[in-house]
Amino acid sequence: MEILGTTLRICVDDLEASVAFYEGLTSTPALRFERGGVSVAAIGCFLLMSGPESELEVLRKVSATIAVKDVEEAHAALTRVGARVIAGPVPTPAGRNLIALHPDGSVFEYVDRNGPA
Repeated sequence: MEILGTTLRICVDDLEASVAFYEGLTSTPALRFERGGVSVAAIGCFLLMSGPESELEVLRKVSATIAVKDVEEAHAALTRVGARVIAGPVPTPAGRNLIALHPDGSVFEYVDRNGPA
């Protein structure tokens, strides 16, 4: 599996203040979208999320987002080494993703930009 990069997931109370900070820090404009009642801003390697606590509670369990060349390949590699895929692969606005539980208890999201499967 080819890993292309990692995105740090941060749940915030004040999205606008956080966006201003991270845009200033990275000199990169935010890419914004909504997903499942959560407002999201992607800024450089940071993914800021704000919304209802019930939604954020679930999102906080995912340690990071890992960009991969192909989610299907990631699925096979993760399963082969003992991880358990707990959601997906499913299409997203930018490609496909899955959520995997590693044997050590860590939870990660794996994403690609290959479009819906």
